[in-house]
Amino acid sequence: MTVLIYILGTFLVAVIVFLTSFFSVRMFIQNDERKRLLELKEHNKSVIAPIRLQAYERMAMFLERIEPNQLILRLNDGNTNNAGLRLLLIATIRSEFEHNLSQQIYLSTEVWDKICNAKEDIIRIINISSGKLAPEAPGIELVSAIIEETAAISPVTTAMEALKEEIRLVF
Repeated sequence: MTVLIYILGTFLVAVIVFLTSFFSVRMFIQNDERKRLLELKEHNKSVIAPIRLQAYERMAMFLERIEPNQLILRLNDGNTNNAGLRLLLIATIRSEFEHNLSQQIYLSTEVWDKICNAKEDIIRIINISSGKLAPEAPGIELVSAIIEETAAISPVTTAMEALKEEIRLVF
């Protein structure tokens, strides 16, 4: 009987030592994996941060370029009629947007949505302003209507504020 108790005691001690060793090694490996993952994340942050900042800059530039006043100054030559200027303005906005489409992966969904909404709101303002005029009306009348429509607040302002706020939070 004492031999059986001695064997069971030895076996129990061996099991306890084995389990302690097993879980210690397992925890060590898990901690080492976590440490490597954190180091990798830190490295990725240092690599991605400049790219992400560049994306914010490009989207700020996009918003500035589609700002109605800036857009009109760049595109209105004074000889285009309402219909032609409307098409030119909308095509330019869409082209600028498509050029910067890939930047969305670096922005939050909320900011990207506000940028998309600003683009759509400007196109809507252009369409509404143009719709109030005859297609053959001089482009300057469309310019006046757009400026009048965006005089209080431009859709770009809201998107730009959201973009700036995200930059302050991230950097």
